[in-house]
Amino acid sequence: MKPNKNIWSKTELQVYILLLCANADDQESEKEINMIKLKTDQETFEMIYQEFSNDTEDERLDKIEVAIHLHEYSMKEIADFRREMYEIFFSDCNFSLMEKNLDRILDNIIY
Repeated sequence: MKPNKNIWSKTELQVYILLLCANADDQESEKEINMIKLKTDQETFEMIYQEFSNDTEDERLDKIEVAIHLHEYSMKEIADFRREMYEIFFSDCNFSLMEKNLDRILDNIIY
């Protein structure tokens, strides 16, 4: 795993995970990207998107696992975050097998 240069803020981690959700079926739609952009400012989005684009799938999951444990999330924060993930997954009105598998993996990491 490439080391994370900086410790992500909760917002940066959120954007990274939502990008992973959007990319789960190997197709990031414009609608999904726009939904994610609404969660943060343009500069943060571009920085996280650049890092996300340069990482392999294994590096992405490793980085998320490390970063998620550096922050303490309340149950409400986790519930809100899971809702946002499902909004991305269901933005195309289809919950594909690849998205279901990623959801299961992220569920194990987050909890």
